[in-house]
Amino acid sequence: MSTTHYYAPRGGLPGQTELTTDRARFTEAYAVLPRRTMTDIVTSFLPFWEGTRLWVLARPLSGFAETFSQYLVEVSPGGGSDRPELDPGAEGVLFVVAGQLSVVVDGTTHTLAAGGYAFLPPATEWTLHNEGREVASFHWVRKAYERVDGVDVPPAFVTNEQDVEPIPMPDTDGAWTTTRFVATDDLRHDMHVNIVTFTPGGAIPFPETHVMEHGLYVLEGKAVYLLNQDWVEVEEGDFMWLRAFCPQACYAGGPGRFRYLLYKDVNRHARLGPFR
Repeated sequence: MSTTHYYAPRGGLPGQTELTTDRARFTEAYAVLPRRTMTDIVTSFLPFWEGTRLWVLARPLSGFAETFSQYLVEVSPGGGSDRPELDPGAEGVLFVVAGQLSVVVDGTTHTLAAGGYAFLPPATEWTLHNEGREVASFHWVRKAYERVDGVDVPPAFVTNEQDVEPIPMPDTDGAWTTTRFVATDDLRHDMHVNIVTFTPGGAIPFPETHVMEHGLYVLEGKAVYLLNQDWVEVEEGDFMWLRAFCPQACYAGGPGRFRYLLYKDVNRHARLGPFR
């Protein structure tokens, strides 16, 4: 098995002699944020967080993506928050890509190292702190949970990618696998945040076109990705944001694995306006 690797941004600022031209794109169907765009001057800050900055990768925009936000959060030693989530209707997933974090969920303390994953249902009491000596980085995916009468809200859970067996996609001989942290038929969940892995030469061999919108953060490797009508080169540290029905496909040419963290909304009726 290949050594697990997760890319985390390094901040800083490009030098004055570097070219401005890059792969950044924002279209009617998709956006690409290359890792080079994640510099010190585009970070954000949140109330009640200490020693913390973040890159906002996705947020709801009318007429584009609607269902989620995604942050790439960097917590300095001693930093964190006792009031991390201010919206009682928001569910969340945390995925650690660097360092180590202490996360307390409903009174139970968990240590999340790289690959650590936590699902936090709405109204969960939780805190997060970096008690180590190194900067820690994690993804925070947030969504307004869609309650359904007669369907329970799912419980919180904490795990690590290394403890979840990847599932090969049919007829791919393991060239394309998905690490699923939640069962696809568990209707308590209205979003999935999975990890998709391709070995060199692996591909999505047709243009997927579906109602789910996506956020894809490349954890490792490089590939060419079909976004609407464009083939775009992407590499670890890049983020892709796809609105519903945007055609997508992928070819992982190597030399190593190509892996990304994938968000999608699932298991609920389509809203029949007005939208709010």
